[in-house]
Amino acid sequence: MSQPVHLRAVLKTTAMTAPLKDGTLRSDRVALDFTEVEPIHKAFAPMVREAAFDISELAIVTALQAIAFERPVVLLPVVVASRYQRGCLVSYRPHGEVRPEQLRGKRVGVRSYTQTTGMWVRAHLVEDYGLATPDIHWVTHDPAHVEQYRDPPFVEHPAHGKGLLAMLHDGDIDAAIFGNDLPPGDDYVPVIDHASAKDLAWAQQHGFVPINHVVAASAETCRREPAAVRAAYGLLSQAERQQAAATAGPRKTLSGLDALSGPLAWIIDACLEQALLPRKLSLDEVLGPAHALLEGETP
Repeated sequence: MSQPVHLRAVLKTTAMTAPLKDGTLRSDRVALDFTEVEPIHKAFAPMVREAAFDISELAIVTALQAIAFERPVVLLPVVVASRYQRGCLVSYRPHGEVRPEQLRGKRVGVRSYTQTTGMWVRAHLVEDYGLATPDIHWVTHDPAHVEQYRDPPFVEHPAHGKGLLAMLHDGDIDAAIFGNDLPPGDDYVPVIDHASAKDLAWAQQHGFVPINHVVAASAETCRREPAAVRAAYGLLSQAERQQAAATAGPRKTLSGLDALSGPLAWIIDACLEQALLPRKLSLDEVLGPAHALLEGETP
């Protein structure tokens, strides 16, 4: 029997991906050789700029930008991270609480304008409060992972080098968006009241929890080892189905081209409103290469 093809892979260790890393889920056709990158977003630029891995976790905004700017990656239709987002927008109590209706003309910080959590928070502000993205001054310090992208003119890049917390404490910004690194303590107040209830209602209405991270494969690897990439996708899909079955609430598996089409169309429209994409992407552009791969063709 032939030996499995070894592919370089990077995924954050979670309840979903742990079975892939500890060998609980395995394949005779592919062996995933994992590189640990912490935090995981530091793997995104090497993947879209240099194809540094065969298989890599990618933020959904980064993946869409990579496709728009014709970077050599293929989005695989599997979600590895999704979560609610409204509670990630916070103000600093000592400077006075801030309500969403007061954000027009204010300064809001976010690590990178292209950060997926920022995209979701801005989309919710548009949907819930009618706040167009250019109505707010966005303050950021990290560039996009896709180097061809340029932030729009309503995004500021301060030269002082302060982090989000320091800017919030010093009053340089009125609110900030954090990801998994929400600051602890009662001084950090959610800007959106009843965020959890609104998030749950949104997921029930739209049929999915906001997507943060998907998986991409190197286009060259797809051409060179298509069967191995298909086998890796099969493992990822199995891991997602197992995790979805073990999770309470409105979460459901988004593996597969059909399941991901609706959420992707919603996200593309949100990215366009925020000037995150240079043009509207079609679903065929986004999912067509994976469809060809999974049908046994060369993408």
